[in-house]
Amino acid sequence: MAPQKQAKRSRNATSARKKAPHGGSQGRRPVNVADTEATPANGGKSRFSPARTAASGQRPVPATDDAAVDDVAPARTGVFGWVRANPLKFTTWLLAIFGFGVSIYLTITHYDTHITIACSDNGLVNCQKVTTSAQSVVLGIFPVAVLGLAFYTFMVAINSPLGWRFDLPLVRWARLGSVIVGMGFVLYLIYAEVIQICNICLWCTSVHVVTFVMFALLIYDATSWGLSSTTAPARR
Repeated sequence: MAPQKQAKRSRNATSARKKAPHGGSQGRRPVNVADTEATPANGGKSRFSPARTAASGQRPVPATDDAAVDDVAPARTGVFGWVRANPLKFTTWLLAIFGFGVSIYLTITHYDTHITIACSDNGLVNCQKVTTSAQSVVLGIFPVAVLGLAFYTFMVAINSPLGWRFDLPLVRWARLGSVIVGMGFVLYLIYAEVIQICNICLWCTSVHVVTFVMFALLIYDATSWGLSSTTAPARR
């Protein structure tokens, strides 16, 4: 009987192997593609988020890279965003525009004798006397109004949002040097009005005040040049 039982077990084993799947056995668990995925070579970090797999039926999403985010330049916020972020620089631009407008008016009244300047002509305040005096022309060639117009044309351009975006040493020194020269010329004009002419022009005084305020703001801005470079966080 023993040889018959052994032969029967051998036939059952052969039948079971025929019914089993190709290359496997009856009790083997089905292979999952996600379990057998090779580890990437870039330091063990997968390019896709581990939460998204093929079994979930969702599309893999690339993982966020901190270095890539740091390299992305900030979006341009436009003129209004620049104004909110830079009130001091915007103020210098407005002051330059005001000085430019007054300089145009004084230049027109200087060359067009038919236009009477809107100002008092009696007492200490006498704009007509100041603007037609010998001191209103530098070296007998250059009218003060024209020099002021040239100065404020440059200041409007270099203090504009576009001018401030060119954050180069040459541009910064040109802006600062120009307002220093302009302030020195204002001191001369005040001396000429008070000491030599003995009269004051309100239009000229408004330009003097604007130049002084602009001078103070740009000097204050210049004090932060070294501070901004030393306090900037180092990139990793």
